[in-house]
Amino acid sequence: MRKRLLSAVLLALGLCLAGVGAGPAPASAAPGAVLAYAAWAPNTWYAAGSRVTYNGTDYECIQGHTSLTGWEPPIVPALWKPIGSSGGDTTAPGVPGNPRVTGTTSSSVSLAWNASTDNVGVTGYRVYEGTAQRAQVTGATATIGSLGVCTTHTYTVRAYNSAGESAASAAVTGTTTGCSSGGALPRHILTGYWHNFVNPAVELKLSQVPRDYDVVAIAFGEATTTPGQVTFALDSGLSAAVGGYTEAQFKADVQALRQRGQKVVLSVGGEAGRVQVASPGAATAFANSVYSIMQSYGFDGVDIDLENGLNATYMAQALRELRAKAGSGLIIMMAPQTIDMQSTGMEYFKLALSIKDILTVVNMQYYNSGTMLGCDQKVYGQGTVDFMTALACVQLQNGLRPDQVALGLPAGPGAAGGGVVSPGTVTNALNCLARRTGCGSFVPAQAYPDIRGAMTWSINWDAANNWNFSRTVKPFLATLP
Repeated sequence: MRKRLLSAVLLALGLCLAGVGAGPAPASAAPGAVLAYAAWAPNTWYAAGSRVTYNGTDYECIQGHTSLTGWEPPIVPALWKPIGSSGGDTTAPGVPGNPRVTGTTSSSVSLAWNASTDNVGVTGYRVYEGTAQRAQVTGATATIGSLGVCTTHTYTVRAYNSAGESAASAAVTGTTTGCSSGGALPRHILTGYWHNFVNPAVELKLSQVPRDYDVVAIAFGEATTTPGQVTFALDSGLSAAVGGYTEAQFKADVQALRQRGQKVVLSVGGEAGRVQVASPGAATAFANSVYSIMQSYGFDGVDIDLENGLNATYMAQALRELRAKAGSGLIIMMAPQTIDMQSTGMEYFKLALSIKDILTVVNMQYYNSGTMLGCDQKVYGQGTVDFMTALACVQLQNGLRPDQVALGLPAGPGAAGGGVVSPGTVTNALNCLARRTGCGSFVPAQAYPDIRGAMTWSINWDAANNWNFSRTVKPFLATLP
């Protein structure tokens, strides 16, 4: 065994020293000539004596090897020795243009970009995620693999030659496939809020909620004296108003809805809600308490409806901790006001983008809003198709997937102070977004057939208005692509 191993080593050394292989041979020229060697590249066989240039310095191969990323000549002096400068490129290349995602799998993101304007002097391209290099290629395409399922990655591209690297390209973001479908929900969904309190709408037991609602959001989980902690209990006033309703009956109704295919989530906050998640400890308290409530009542997830301040950093931590406990079937919904989603700098928008890989849907409230800017930077007033479509476009053009965007509207008169529209106006807006038909003056630049659906405040107000909202919107959703 030892003799065979020694023979193999001697043979390998002989090949290296003899320069056997397909790699580049040493360049030659007349005495005194300035040589410009080929640029070092990964995944290339270099025989002993081969010469290359790297970042303006020339190197000679000491022993034959196949190069790898991370084995650049300055890093591995056992393989390369510097021999001076060839006087090659003196200017770094121009910035690569138009980086774009060309494909994704559950473990990879494929990219393409326009070649650098300094094509003659470009040795290759490096793809970075933050400051970490993820790929080095000679052409204008790359695939970054070994990624996690349903994870989001942002990349920049730099061209390089022997003089150095270009500035970074514009950033491009891709998400690997395999994202949770949000608890096996339908492609297009109708969400409604169920009141755990008494107001001028119709009081209902959960068992009275129609099948038209794919998701029922229980309003609301409330704050305790512990920062971030959430509590929930059936309201005694509601129980009395519906003729008696026990915790056991309520829990049984939750399971009955789930058994017929509906999902039930706990909505946290509301107009009067005071839940605050503003520290790591509060984030953990939120996750632990909401998970405990989910286990107790059988809820499928959580809806974030905080109208009195939100910290994107710590709420994101809280929701990721909750998902780690509940698993990939966890439904995570958000119900921001329109002002909260006007730009990606707003805390709600920052939260949505930071948890995009686990977020089910954003049901923005298109009511009690006044006027707002659309994605075309024009001002639109609430209560119109244009208001809904132009504001949905802000989310669609700034990072959210179409299946993560839904329209939240009042169920009818009495449900909101402004922005009440007919159910037909809601279906027109959805048709405009999905098919680019039924639009007002604003027409989106492209169709979004995956638009998720609609939300209404509330199921109780829908009951007070003869179920006009659910009986109109739910059948329409079935017609979408």
